[in-house]
Amino acid sequence: MKYIQQILEYQPDNEQEEKEKSVILNYIEQFPQNILLRDNVFAHISSSGFIMNTNLDKVLMIHHKIYDTWTWTGGHADGDTDLLHIALKEAREETGVTHIQPLFDKIASLDILPVWGHEKNGEYVATHLHLNLAYILMTDEKEKLKINHKETNDLKWIPIHQVASYSNEPYLITIYDKLIRKALGTVPVA
Repeated sequence: MKYIQQILEYQPDNEQEEKEKSVILNYIEQFPQNILLRDNVFAHISSSGFIMNTNLDKVLMIHHKIYDTWTWTGGHADGDTDLLHIALKEAREETGVTHIQPLFDKIASLDILPVWGHEKNGEYVATHLHLNLAYILMTDEKEKLKINHKETNDLKWIPIHQVASYSNEPYLITIYDKLIRKALGTVPVA
């Protein structure tokens, strides 16, 4: 399967990614029947897009309704094995941007993300984990933006040096910093 091969080929940047890559691969091996589905209520594969402008000095972020913070775009695999496709699809759906492309087509970050219990569509969703593959995406800052009112409150371009001040999720700020460094070429991409 394409996503498993991408994970196997991914070269971790640090001990955190190294250990989480191992956990993710182990979990995929244990639950091949539903790792790509939300049916696996404890952990499942997700994909995120970190959208940057063509100058690589701003990030397009959404204000997420459930998490009440500025964040990247992304979503569940829902059975799709092409996680870059998921990242692009979710980026388009959540921002309204039609012309968006990957900076490079390889995984840019591999992380296990906690999703705290919350209510969605009138139903409680228990705390679980997203086994997340992230991609750096690019679009022109002049592209028309459209708020997806179902999932978001707002969206806007944020200068890269201000991203941390917009997020209330410290573990994601670390990932955003890593993605910015990779996009700017200071951290080699595997």
